Amino acid sequence: MRTDHLQTLRTPTRKPGPAGTAVRLGALFGPSVFGVTAAAVALPEVAAALHAGPAEVTWVLTAHALALGVGTAVFGRLADSWGVRGALLLGSLVLAAGAVLAAVAPGLGVLVAGRLVLAAGSGAMAAGGMALLAGVEAAERPRVLIGYGAILAFFAAGATFVGGAVTTWATWRITVVLPVLSLAAVPFCLRPGVRPAARRSLDAAGAVALTVTVSTLLVLIQARTLDLGGPAVVVLAAVLVLGAAALAAWVARRPDGFVPRSLIGDAAYVRAAGLGIGIFGGLFATMYVVPQILARSHGWSVLTIGAALLPGAVVGAVLARRAGMLGPRRAGLLLGATAFAAAVGLGGAATGEGGPWAQVAAASLCLAAFAVTQVVVTGEMSTRLPPDLRGAGMGLLTLTFFVGGGVGSALAGTLSESMSLPRTLAVVAVFPLAAAVLAVRPARTADTAGTAGTGNTAEAARSAQ
Repeated sequence: MRTDHLQTLRTPTRKPGPAGTAVRLGALFGPSVFGVTAAAVALPEVAAALHAGPAEVTWVLTAHALALGVGTAVFGRLADSWGVRGALLLGSLVLAAGAVLAAVAPGLGVLVAGRLVLAAGSGAMAAGGMALLAGVEAAERPRVLIGYGAILAFFAAGATFVGGAVTTWATWRITVVLPVLSLAAVPFCLRPGVRPAARRSLDAAGAVALTVTVSTLLVLIQARTLDLGGPAVVVLAAVLVLGAAALAAWVARRPDGFVPRSLIGDAAYVRAAGLGIGIFGGLFATMYVVPQILARSHGWSVLTIGAALLPGAVVGAVLARRAGMLGPRRAGLLLGATAFAAAVGLGGAATGEGGPWAQVAAASLCLAAFAVTQVVVTGEMSTRLPPDLRGAGMGLLTLTFFVGGGVGSALAGTLSESMSLPRTLAVVAVFPLAAAVLAVRPARTADTAGTAGTGNTAEAARSAQ
């Protein structure tokens, strides 16, 4: 009787189905989107409360974008070394500490510091979610990807609404720490008893070189917005060149380092990164510009804008479901068509024809392209990356995506100072248009999928965890 009782206690809990897995991983990654789009709504309140100027409070977003991108890459590498479970546990502590620091910040400097820590922890959630998603068994992956893409579309579409509602009805201090919601999903994404990951060093030198390069790039793009003088711009440009050169030299010297040479030499991986840059750059820039047009030119409230963008999530969910049911080639064509439609929509919105609903439609198409990208790119890379590089590979991809998003929003902010907001949308359309071109290129991964990986699918899933 005692033996039977102990056996019952040791029986593992039932594994969640595809829908449950999609909800868990979507809830883990999704709140990271709030760190930029939702927080942007609260910036006027932040400036008034902390007695800061518009250029100064921009650092609330810039710092977050930088740390989020770097955090995904660092914790992706740690996931390969410790396993996703260890990376998520450490990331949870970092995320919680940053949220507390930002929530009680007495001044702008402490707030920016708190957001840096918060974003690094949020990057751990993003990297962990992507690595776990890539490790889902092949039989379940299509259905999981469908649900995952739909959930992320709802997070992206609802970010402005949630940010406005929380700022209006509560306080901006809650709005700037909304990524902490990821912590609610962490306990459901930890599975005990998994095999330890292969031991890999972090490669601090490679991480520093990459961080300096991407950080300098984003700050340079915003030089005008941040009121940086000529000498500062020259110094930053020199740092960017030196950082990029140092990174390239280090990758050549240490091919298995923080930026694995095998990944950046993989044409399909580089193509996936380019797709993410185009889609995220277009989405972040559009979510920066469109709410301002709707508020300034049409008098819409933040809550109205957020509610109008929610149908975009439904469109994204439908298209994500369709993409998950298609093969690699046809899914790529669907992504290309969606990205092209987003570019055309942005071009149409730039003309002013169609009134405010043209801007809403353009933003909705960008959200749809975002959802489809999650399904197509993750599905493609999950069959290509070897298990011992899955965390690093997905982490670097996520870094690239968010840096692309940061570049898009920074470029939009800079352009809006010298041209009208609608004309800025016309320039922003280049991002999804470039992604559309990449998406319809012959997909080499359709023929060579899995050649970069090793081991069977079940083993790959265990390694990712």
